Amino acid sequence: MMAKSTNTTRNRTTRSSAATAKGHKRTRADHARELAEDYVELIDDLINEKNEARAVDIARHLGVTHVTVTNAINRLKREGLVTSEPYRSVFLTDKGRKLAAEARKRHTLVLEFLLALGVPDHDAETDAEGIEHHLSPSTLAAMRAFLDQRTG
Repeated sequence: MMAKSTNTTRNRTTRSSAATAKGHKRTRADHARELAEDYVELIDDLINEKNEARAVDIARHLGVTHVTVTNAINRLKREGLVTSEPYRSVFLTDKGRKLAAEARKRHTLVLEFLLALGVPDHDAETDAEGIEHHLSPSTLAAMRAFLDQRTG
């Protein structure tokens, strides 16, 4: 009887470890996507505001080093989201502009939802920046339906 209990525990541990590994893998992927979305959204904002997005401006806005921005830009280039050359501005590809628009749309929806709940402006803006990347399409749809119901 003890052997069966030990095997059951071992099986649960194995399943639990596999589930944990899968969860960590998803979390890493989510964080990588979040970083990409934050960068392309900021690059799009800077281009719209200043007609260019320079690494120094990106670093200043994000509170990171120039080296961090350079590494991120290189990753975004590999993913086909931006183009750039040394000592030049960064530009979004069509794929990058599309991702920036999607991220901005989610951010706006989450911000509107939090404000509708009565969250103070500053807190809603800060929270929306963190939440927007981690919501499922069904949750976003529920938020949109809630907001539409309030105005309709």
